[in-house]
Amino acid sequence: RGGTAPVVLNAANEVAVQAFLGGRLPFLGIEGVVESTLAQLEHAAHGGLDVVLATDAEARRVAADLARRWPRA
Repeated sequence: RGGTAPVVLNAANEVAVQAFLGGRLPFLGIEGVVESTLAQLEHAAHGGLDVVLATDAEARRVAADLARRWPRA
């Protein structure tokens, strides 16, 4: 997807893995949280550091919310 998508992917993955390691998300939920986070957020074509930091924070918020609500196996 380019743009800020890699920022979203990284942030969502970090949140999902932490939730898994903490026993709050099943292993197969990691992919789902990351995919859903990528689908929910728009991806800017480019931007400076402010855009990257804001995107990272928003992706972490969305991913954490998804992980909290994810069905447990």
